[in-house]
Amino acid sequence: MYVFDILIYQPLYNTLIFFYNFIPGHDFGIAVILTTLVLKALLIPLSKKQIESQKKMQELQPKIKALQQKHKNDKEKQTKAIMEFYKENKTNPFSGCLPLIIQLFFLIAIYRVIINISQAGFVINPSDLYAFVPDPGAINHFFLSFMDLTKPNYVLAFLSAIAQYYQTKMFFQNQNTLQPKEAVSTEPDFAAIMNKQMLYLGPGLTLFIGATFPAALALYWLFSTLFMIFQQMVIFKPKA
Repeated sequence: MYVFDILIYQPLYNTLIFFYNFIPGHDFGIAVILTTLVLKALLIPLSKKQIESQKKMQELQPKIKALQQKHKNDKEKQTKAIMEFYKENKTNPFSGCLPLIIQLFFLIAIYRVIINISQAGFVINPSDLYAFVPDPGAINHFFLSFMDLTKPNYVLAFLSAIAQYYQTKMFFQNQNTLQPKEAVSTEPDFAAIMNKQMLYLGPGLTLFIGATFPAALALYWLFSTLFMIFQQMVIFKPKA
């Protein structure tokens, strides 16, 4: 926990307060947005690796399904054949997990930063600040002078959920365009079932969080998702 605080929590906390101090008008909402964009920019190599890993796995799915069908009566041979297939294609089915786990640590950290500041009545804890970051004392918790970031905001929660839905749908649509059309299998497509569940589960969870927690968190979630949408557009853009 100490390492987490030193390496992740405190840098994010200080980045947020740094932006708040130097933004004209001291708008906490804009500070949250800028911190979000900086964080997502720093995580581009990880999120790009995760998306590309998922993309490659999706490209290989038809051949994997063919191997599963070929050895459906012998699970040992099926597993061995799939492992050999991964080795030949220099692919690790778990390679996208590590970047995701690392990003989750940062998500937890920004969540803690916003929640801790909110629960402290938007009064900064000087012990969490670096020596070169001035203590602003009590923070103006209004975004653009009208949105109270200490309370849940249903409009912001709804926009975050819509953005999450669009980002997830766009990713699955891009995945589907990578797959060649093949004969319809009688086997249940568990990947497709999971994708369909995630298409609605993710936005539903986003809406719940946005409608339950302070609006500052929904603001972070919204701009984080918009950043991911842009990144996916770049990664999946057809090469000339």
